[in-house]
Amino acid sequence: MTELVPHGTEGLPVARLLTITGPPKGTADPYVAYKDSLDSPESKTTMTRCLDRIALMILEAEIGGPLPRDHPPVTGAGRSWWLLRYEHTSRIRALLVARGWSPSNVNKHLSALRRVLEECKFLGLMTADEYDAAARIKNVEAKREKAGRSLDSDELFSMLRVCANVDGASGVRDAALISVLWCTGARREEVANILLERYDAGARALRIIGKGNKERTVYIHPQVLPHLNAWLALLGARRGPMFRPVDRWGHVRSDSMSKRAIGMVVARVRARAGLPPLSTHDFRHTFIGDLLDKGVDLATVQALVGHASPVTTASYDRRPERVKREAVDSLDFPGPQAATPPLADDDTEE
Repeated sequence: MTELVPHGTEGLPVARLLTITGPPKGTADPYVAYKDSLDSPESKTTMTRCLDRIALMILEAEIGGPLPRDHPPVTGAGRSWWLLRYEHTSRIRALLVARGWSPSNVNKHLSALRRVLEECKFLGLMTADEYDAAARIKNVEAKREKAGRSLDSDELFSMLRVCANVDGASGVRDAALISVLWCTGARREEVANILLERYDAGARALRIIGKGNKERTVYIHPQVLPHLNAWLALLGARRGPMFRPVDRWGHVRSDSMSKRAIGMVVARVRARAGLPPLSTHDFRHTFIGDLLDKGVDLATVQALVGHASPVTTASYDRRPERVKREAVDSLDFPGPQAATPPLADDDTEE
């Protein structure tokens, strides 16, 4: 392999190495190669943004503050990732941890860093030994409580009542959308990509494409059918996106809703219902927690929500928290009489 890293590189700061030089002539950009290796548009966006943030973070650390407002956008494209060594990737890890981000967010960025280094190895820009050393950065090990909250039945009813009070197609669509989120636990990008031709109305079965381009089947709850059927009847289509934008004049468009638009629907309906903050992921949180509360086995719940590992599914289990709360509730707190201060010696009754 051509000598790409000059002697003494190990002592140079990361920002000096991670400059926009582009790969050697005739070699693909590892940033682009990594992006091309990812299957879903969601993954492409998420992981390349991680590399963009790393590149920006390194430059800001070098100058000791944020870049000027007129500075061009910083991305990870065209940068010499193959020049990084263990001391540099360790420094990047330290900078990520110093941001105060959650362990899962830091580890996601470290994963993107390892993968772009792996592409450098595949492209012949790093030796196997150089890659192994640079990629040997440990994940951040820490446990955090699962973010989000559960949605109770009264809150769901309030949101559906808001939808019922909205005239036109948007109210019908929003009721169906919220109901499907509740009974499938699907991610919002999965809901955005639902196709009518993948819905078997007789079996109430809906085939959706999840992370890693993996297909799974979810089911529509019988009590959700009236909301979904009302929307499908109004839609009047047999193919194409199930959930579509509705313009200001009440016309249903032919394209699919974006995941951002789905989040905005939930936020708008939640606000009109006067409920506390609620995200689309909270429907997934509720779906998993409710099933586990009802004693559905972990493997079934895992299959329904498309988790790669049962450990991820188990992290949504509310039962251990309930047991801990009940343990605290079992303690005896002294009543009002026990809280009365004793009489002073000179106040003692004869």
